[in-house]
Formats: sequence, structure tokens, C-alpha cells
Amino acid sequence: MLVLTRRADESIVIGDDITVTILAVTPSGVRVGIDAPRDMRIHRAEIVLAVQDANKDAATAASDGAAEDALRKALGGAMHID
Repeated sequence: MLVLTRRADESIVIGDDITVTILAVTPSGVRVGIDAPRDMRIHRAEIVLAVQDANKDAATAASDGAAEDALRKALGGAMHID
């Protein structure tokens, strides 16, 4: 892992077409802006892990609604399935 120190309004360039800019640093967190091609998928790690866990649960769940319950739990109950 490469570790760099950056301040607000400073950037990191990855390859030829990705720029990561530190927008703000506050006591509650860091705001990061990512400029990348539109076809590049960028996700928060916790969302990727939640979806992976939900997929694993769904693959092993019985067809009695357990898969939907697992997905709702992983997404914090913010999903409506008809």
C-alpha cells in the first residue's frame, strides 16, 4: 500500500485518467473527489462488502424470503421489494 500525505486541494494522479483530490479535511472526516472515466465503477468498500455478504446469504438461503431479509439487513433496511 502506498501511503501519501495530502492537504485540502491537493491531488493524486493514478494512471492517465484518474485524479483523486482532497476536497476538505474536517474533524469528522475527509472529503475526497474522484475524477475518472464514466465507465469506471467506483464504490465505497463497505457497500461492496455488504453486497458480497448479501449475495453469499442469498445463495445459501431457502426460497422462503430469507434472501430478501438478508439483503434488507445488509442495506440497513432501506430497500422495498414487492
